[in-house]
Amino acid sequence: MKAMREFHIGDSKVLESRETVDGTMIRRRRETADGHRFTTYERIEMPQLTVLKRSGNKEIFDRDKLILAVRRSVGKFFDSELEVEEVVNRVSDILYGYGVDQITSKQIGEAILEVLADVNEVAYVRFASVFREFKTLEDFEDILKEQKNKK
Repeated sequence: MKAMREFHIGDSKVLESRETVDGTMIRRRRETADGHRFTTYERIEMPQLTVLKRSGNKEIFDRDKLILAVRRSVGKFFDSELEVEEVVNRVSDILYGYGVDQITSKQIGEAILEVLADVNEVAYVRFASVFREFKTLEDFEDILKEQKNKK
């Protein structure tokens, strides 16, 4: 097993800085005084959002939990983790764009639907069927008509 080497950011110099493709992080290539190179990623720290659940409970918005939920519910409709990450980035942008410190779980679901409608129609219908609690085939027909009319 390879031993992990500890590097101190303060003891290194930045060789290259670049924004990630999706614009959510900065990738910095660094080098220590003794010539070892490593990469760090910096993410913009967003203000804390509180999520008001249907049950009335409150919890801190957790981006990782959102990734898991999207991956679990519609992840099979995407070819890569990068696509799931892009969906979550867009959803997060919508949520923080509201400019409030508390959102509802319903707002999160609606934001996911908004992004999925643009990204993957099948994933959109699948997510909508669970989120909106479809009970009949007519519910599916209605959402399919709605999507077709948007084109």
